Amino acid sequence: MIDKQQIIDIINPMLEGTDCFLVDISISSANDIVVEIDSDSSIDVDTCARITRAIEQKIPREPDDYSLEVGSAGLTSPLKVTRQLLKNVGNEVEVLTTDGRKLSGTLSQVSPDGAQVTLLIERKVKEPGKKRPTVVQQPEVLDVAATKYIRYKINFK
Repeated sequence: MIDKQQIIDIINPMLEGTDCFLVDISISSANDIVVEIDSDSSIDVDTCARITRAIEQKIPREPDDYSLEVGSAGLTSPLKVTRQLLKNVGNEVEVLTTDGRKLSGTLSQVSPDGAQVTLLIERKVKEPGKKRPTVVQQPEVLDVAATKYIRYKINFK
């Protein structure tokens, strides 16, 4: 069985000093390894190829044959680590909470430990003395542990 920590120990030194960071590593029971990386700017194919070669050099194919996929966290992938959340401050995100609420808003703050996020959600509020409701942005603080996912919201406007 391939050890996840061994892969982390190979990748982390390669990413030090760059704007790239490790998002997730998954290893299936069939030894299918998927490594997701992200960056504050962008991920190029050369970075993925360099990481792939380093893993293949340090983890032999015998006795456990494996398949390896190294790539960037996709645009529709959930934001999994604090650094991804920090990177998306100011962007629109979509959140599904564990109690089934689906929220959309602008990610305005992330706590230093990444345990809480603050969304600015547009809501219609009827103010006293006015005929029509006005749209206001209200902050909503959410515990990341109480969410099923937080992901970048794609708008086609």
